[in-house]
Amino acid sequence: MSGTESIAFDTPKRERRADSFAMWVFIGSEAMLFGAIFLVFLVAHLDFGPAFAAASKHLSLPLGTFNTAVLITSSFTMALAHMLARHRRWRATVWALMTTSALGACFLIVKGIEYSKEISEGLAPLLGLPFRYTGPDPVHAEFFFGLYFAMTSLHALHLIGGIVVIAGMIALWPTASPAGRLRRVAAVGLYWHFIDIIWVFMFPVFYLINR
Repeated sequence: MSGTESIAFDTPKRERRADSFAMWVFIGSEAMLFGAIFLVFLVAHLDFGPAFAAASKHLSLPLGTFNTAVLITSSFTMALAHMLARHRRWRATVWALMTTSALGACFLIVKGIEYSKEISEGLAPLLGLPFRYTGPDPVHAEFFFGLYFAMTSLHALHLIGGIVVIAGMIALWPTASPAGRLRRVAAVGLYWHFIDIIWVFMFPVFYLINR
């Protein structure tokens, strides 16, 4: 091996460590992105608390609660996939991954239903849609819904990315080595849990304000 050749991937163990490190770097950058938006929301909530609390009551708590349960369950199935992969139970691992992506798709469908409801009620201040809000302080309520749609749609895009990556991983499954399969499941698992944690923070921030 030459002095300039990388040794990061010369063993399966090093490959797993390198993949995990790269994923943690990516998650760190995404955490800063979401953290900045959360900070904007929390500062605005301090200034316009009553308006935000009133606007929050127009969100569907049952749908938000259901989706929270869906994503928590998907974290369990992803953790199960990782455990099964470590024991080389490949067929069961694929089923666990497919279940995880199906739960992610279920979340997106429910979120789409929720978006449709909010748009029909005139609570979506985006894409030139008319904003019709009959509660107190409509100006700051519009700001609340703007942040809500921005943050939840950004989260949904990350979830779609996770589903696409899982689908690609399953498509390449037959040609991947056992070490490669385990490495990919571990890396995708970190990303998926990150997406779920973001929603666990979003749910009380948006849905449980002064409920």
